[in-house]
Amino acid sequence: MNQTNQTKPSPATRLAKMGMLVAISVVLVYLIHFPIFPAVAFLEYDPADIPILIGTFAFGPLAGVLLTVVTSIIQGVTVSAASGVYGILMHIIATSVLVLTAGLIYSRNKTRRNAVIGLACGVVAMTVVMIGANMVITPIFMGVPRSVVWQLMPFIAGFNAIKAGINGLVTFLVYKRISGFLHR
Repeated sequence: MNQTNQTKPSPATRLAKMGMLVAISVVLVYLIHFPIFPAVAFLEYDPADIPILIGTFAFGPLAGVLLTVVTSIIQGVTVSAASGVYGILMHIIATSVLVLTAGLIYSRNKTRRNAVIGLACGVVAMTVVMIGANMVITPIFMGVPRSVVWQLMPFIAGFNAIKAGINGLVTFLVYKRISGFLHR
């Protein structure tokens, strides 16, 4: 995963490639989304974070957060409009934690080992942060007591770990194959 011999794309090229990653992310959510746990069908897996993680590895952790915010807003007003502001906010928090953690670790030394460590740490960080975020934000937006959210926490934590884990694994498997295009 080392990109030291690659030249840096121009700002316009980089912006166009980041826009393409946002578009792919939104299309992926439109095409692929399904519940992981039937008992809590509102928690749906989607592969939207894969292009965002790829962009993070290619362009850095701050670019990953920018990709997250733009994707979350576009997705939240189009293909996932039913989740509204709550869905946008939760996606921004979850994916920002994932990409910042993975991206900061990977950007220090762009090796396969650091990619694995970064992605694994990102999965853990996202899972932990989303436990807290759900305990604070979900009762406000959903109008339910914290005790109800706490009862669902095994599903919420499991969902976040599984979703981030799958997206991290797929990113690891495909990044090397497409990184050359992103760095041209």
